[in-house]
Amino acid sequence: MENIIDILNWRYEAKRMTSEKVADEKINTILEAAHLAPSGIGLQPYEIIVINNPEIKEQILPIAMNQSVVTESSHLLVFAVWDEYTKERIDHVFDHLVLKRHSESASYERQRHFAKQFFGNMSIEENFHHAAKQANIALGLAITAAASLEIDTTPMEGFDPLALDELLDLHSKGLRSSMLLVVGYRDKENDWNLKNKKVRKPMEEFVTFYK
Repeated sequence: MENIIDILNWRYEAKRMTSEKVADEKINTILEAAHLAPSGIGLQPYEIIVINNPEIKEQILPIAMNQSVVTESSHLLVFAVWDEYTKERIDHVFDHLVLKRHSESASYERQRHFAKQFFGNMSIEENFHHAAKQANIALGLAITAAASLEIDTTPMEGFDPLALDELLDLHSKGLRSSMLLVVGYRDKENDWNLKNKKVRKPMEEFVTFYK
């Protein structure tokens, strides 16, 4: 594929997968793309839990509405976000920034202070929804990176997050699941969605140019 539009036209939402394993180096490329995603104030308030254990995927299957791609996938990525923007978490991010850039500056400290004030005025649920929106940026880049490697992905919001959080013990890490991303290879023989034409709303309904 020659360009990003070709790549995005190639990808579709796979409904069936072959269970063929995706090579580790390709999974790592997808994860690195997500890792490099932009986030508000650079906080990256999320983590990715990578699951390729068939037994764990079997346990997740009923939690994810019995969608067969969960168990047919090579890997299942759980995007798990901070349950709260604590001062300690914010300090950890900025301390790491200062360490890696080998410098301190007044602008870093202003950003640190702003982050604590801004998120400190939000409720825990508002914190969660903000973090989930940030994680979705990384999710989009992971999907695009996978498509560039001709690897299929299916983003999934259809699951019971409370049950998944309990299964994976995410509460102990101060995390809550927000999205799943199934990663694998399309089953060309059995996926009814493969032959469907890709349809989006007309561009004139999607984009407005103000002059």
